[in-house]
Amino acid sequence: MAVAEGLSTERPAALAWRRFARRRVALVSLAVLVGVVLVTVGAELLAPYPQGRTHAADVLANPGRDYLLGTDTLGRDTLSQLLYAGRVTLAVGVSVALLATFGGTLVGMVAGYVGGSVDSVLMRLTDTLLALPALMVVMMGARMLGDSIFDVVLVLSLLGWMAVARIIRGKVLSLREMEFVASARAMGAGTWRVMFRHLLPNLVGEIAVAVSLATAAAILTESVLSFLGFGVSQVDTPTWGNMLGGNEGFMTVAPWLVIPPGMAIAVTVLCVNFVGDGLRDALDVRGDGRSRSSRRRPSPGASTGSRR
Repeated sequence: MAVAEGLSTERPAALAWRRFARRRVALVSLAVLVGVVLVTVGAELLAPYPQGRTHAADVLANPGRDYLLGTDTLGRDTLSQLLYAGRVTLAVGVSVALLATFGGTLVGMVAGYVGGSVDSVLMRLTDTLLALPALMVVMMGARMLGDSIFDVVLVLSLLGWMAVARIIRGKVLSLREMEFVASARAMGAGTWRVMFRHLLPNLVGEIAVAVSLATAAAILTESVLSFLGFGVSQVDTPTWGNMLGGNEGFMTVAPWLVIPPGMAIAVTVLCVNFVGDGLRDALDVRGDGRSRSSRRRPSPGASTGSRR
C-alpha cells in the first residue's frame, strides 16, 4: 500500500534528530557541551596536578609552561581546579534540573488533569512560591541546611519546580480535551493511568526543554550562591562559583583566577540554552508540519500565473 503523500515514515527519534541537526548553533553548542562534560568527567586523566595540591613556592604564579592558567593564593594550579570544579558544578546543575522537573511535571499533570479544587490549591501554592524573592529564599534555605553538595541540590530542587509546573499544567489542560484521552476514559482507564500512560508521552518535548533550561538556571544559581558564600563549601569541594567567590578581589592583580571560571560558566550556560532552543524546535511536530505544508501549498498568485 502506498504511503500517503506528505506523511513521514521516519521514526520519531530520527525525525527529531534531523530537525535538531538543521540548527547549526544548537548542533555546535551540543558538541561544545559534550566536550565540557568529557574533560570534567576525565579530570583525573587530564588535570596537570591532583585536586587540592598546593605549591608553596609558586603562590599566584603567572600562567606559563608549568601552570597553564597560573596558580591561586594557596599555590594550587588553576587549570586543575577548573576541571575538578566543573565536574561538581555540572553534577549539581543536572541533579537539580532532574529533580525540579520531576516535581514540576507531577504537580502540573495533577493540577491540569484533575482540575477543580486540587488545581486551585496547587496553583495558588505555586504562585505564592513564585512571588517570593527567589535568591533570598535560596540563601536562607542554604544557610539553614548546610553547605554540602546534597544540601545545595535539595534547596535548589525544592525551589525550582514552580515554572515547570505551570508549563506542564498549561499543556495538560489542552491535552485532556483531545479524543485519545476521552477514548482512554471510555475504556475504563483511571486517573493515574491516563496521566502516566497517555498524557506523559505527549509531554516529552516540554519536559526535555524544561530539563535543559533548568540545568542552565541551576548552574547560574549555584554559582551565585557559591560566589556569595552560601553554596558548596570551597574548603573541600571546588566549584566554578566558589572559585569566583574566593578570588574576586584579585581581578586586577591576578585575572587568571577569575576569567577562566567565569568563561566556563558563561560558555556552559549559553550552550545549554542553545541546545534547549534546538530541542524545542526539534520536538515541535505541529510547527514542522505547518512549515512543510506551507512549502508544498502553491500560492494563489502562482496558480493563476501557471494557468495563464
